[in-house]
Amino acid sequence: MAEDLDRLVSAGAEDAERAAEAALRPKRLEEFVGQRVVREQLGLVLEAAVARGRAPDHVLLSGPPGLGKTTLAMIIAAELGTTVRVTSGPAIQHAGDLAAVLSSLEEGEVLFLDEIHRIARPAEELLYVAMEDFRVDVVVGKGAGANAIGLTLPPFTVVGATTRAGLLPAPLRDRFGFTGHLEFYDDDELEQVLTRSARLLGLDLHRPAAVEIARRSRGTPRIANRLLRRVRDWAEVRGDGTLDRAAARSALEVYEVDELGLDRLDRAVLQALCVRFGGGPVGLTTLAVAVGEEPETVETVAEPFLVREGLMGRTPRGRVATTRTWQHLRMRPPENAPTLFG
Repeated sequence: MAEDLDRLVSAGAEDAERAAEAALRPKRLEEFVGQRVVREQLGLVLEAAVARGRAPDHVLLSGPPGLGKTTLAMIIAAELGTTVRVTSGPAIQHAGDLAAVLSSLEEGEVLFLDEIHRIARPAEELLYVAMEDFRVDVVVGKGAGANAIGLTLPPFTVVGATTRAGLLPAPLRDRFGFTGHLEFYDDDELEQVLTRSARLLGLDLHRPAAVEIARRSRGTPRIANRLLRRVRDWAEVRGDGTLDRAAARSALEVYEVDELGLDRLDRAVLQALCVRFGGGPVGLTTLAVAVGEEPETVETVAEPFLVREGLMGRTPRGRVATTRTWQHLRMRPPENAPTLFG
């Protein structure tokens, strides 16, 4: 969503930012920080496949954006010593689009399908056969004279990435031999990410500054790296070039990212909930009107993080403030406020 991409704390990435991310991506599994369980499981799958000299099972990676699904797809290809073909679900709208990609794959190649839950249904059914039987049927001609020509495909590995695993149909999900779910990072892991990124960017990042950035990064490496670049900008333009805690705090104050990683939209939602509606309950549409945003923006952009952090509760009657909400806003709740504990 455009509104989400405009936010400094958005977990999504614009095309221009992907180039900056590429330079910071780890190239091997041993360099990848965090996701210990997925990393260990995936390492076993890849090591066994290399030992057998065969393409590994298809891999499905799920989880919120910005946690490393694309990076892991690149690492899988590197560990296998092969190349990766990159496309996405929205780009595959016809079976012919997918057939063209599949028929050009070489043996052992990795096909990375980002946002695989958004692939068109006709192409999805073609993908079933390709993943299971390494075969694709190409239709030549139209109408009564159309013929289906079966093409045998060399063994390859599909790596699918999705932020909405529940939207994947069961027949597609079942064709993946390994499924890994990526979790949000803790502050210590984000510090490691920031330290590594600073080293690659040639920055002298003080540890207190890394701690400050990490705890405001919403558990997401992409946001941590983005905040690091903004702190670098502040230090070079308004500071003396030193990336210490004072520079980090000053820079993030300029960009309106507070101690919990909340930005202007997050705080506007909480302020409206507590000040205008006395802590709720209040309906989504009414809350969105109060902050001047679309209901979908509030529900999909701001609300997930606020609920995860215990700063907002969802009830059958509407959104409700928690005790932590009032504490964070440094406000005393009204005596009759329906505050949830959080």
